[in-house]
Amino acid sequence: MLYNTLRQYEYLVAVADLGSLTEAARHLNVSQPSLSVAITRVEARLGAPVLVRRKGARVEVTPYGHRLLPRIRALLELATGIEQDTDTPAPFVLGCFEDIAPLHLAGALAALGQRFPDHGFRGAEGRFADLAADLDQGRVDVAITYDVGFAERFDRQVLGHVAPVAFLAPDHPLAHREALALEDLAPHPLIFFSEELSEGFMNTLFQEMRLHPTVGHRVRSLEMMRSLAAHGAGIGISYSCPPGTISYDGRPLVTLPIVTPQAATGIALVWSRLRARDDRFDAVIRALAEVVQVAGPAPG
Repeated sequence: MLYNTLRQYEYLVAVADLGSLTEAARHLNVSQPSLSVAITRVEARLGAPVLVRRKGARVEVTPYGHRLLPRIRALLELATGIEQDTDTPAPFVLGCFEDIAPLHLAGALAALGQRFPDHGFRGAEGRFADLAADLDQGRVDVAITYDVGFAERFDRQVLGHVAPVAFLAPDHPLAHREALALEDLAPHPLIFFSEELSEGFMNTLFQEMRLHPTVGHRVRSLEMMRSLAAHGAGIGISYSCPPGTISYDGRPLVTLPIVTPQAATGIALVWSRLRARDDRFDAVIRALAEVVQVAGPAPG
């Protein structure tokens, strides 16, 4: 429990700086007896004298006081900064799911900077769980992300819908198809993302269709998924589809659309439902809805 108040610490610093109870009382607009009592109480709670006060003599700082006062000043500066920050808008932090950040984040930040030149903007990338935690704890204001696994405590504005794709080795039995359905994939070893929200979403999707997938590998990155698929380790399923037909380690790779309507999901702006709304936030949401272009099928 904290016993000394910031105001009492201000009294202590003022007397130390001015060297006089009378001058400090005048500066602080308090009575000298009140100031003297406050300092006595602070010293009693600290267990050691900070100031030496003698009648008719200048107030002096004790060795203990010289060690303590810099820490008190730092505390008061921190408290002052906290209060002043309420009047100074912090940079608006735009988060983005890391697999699609190269497609959307840089352009969105540039557009926001041009449209709102008096505001600061900063980007942040993350996986689903990272973004959810950052939105909850105020480190990110709004995120561009697949609407996968975010609970009801989040608000969202859907910008469009995307269908997943499957990554396969060229010699895989399904690689000659033009498109695939989840029913086609379920009998084969699959490659899922290891993140809980992502894998949970995929498992729920298969369960709702009464399918029982076999997960051969779990990966943390999109390129690891593509590399394993290119080596024939299974079929990777992802909502992100980078251009190219070569995996990161140079192996040929086939990418096919998954056309099961239930598999389509939204790309959305997501933010905490507990976040305070204001005119700036609403204006940024409207601007992002115009800037972030998503082309894809609507769920059917």
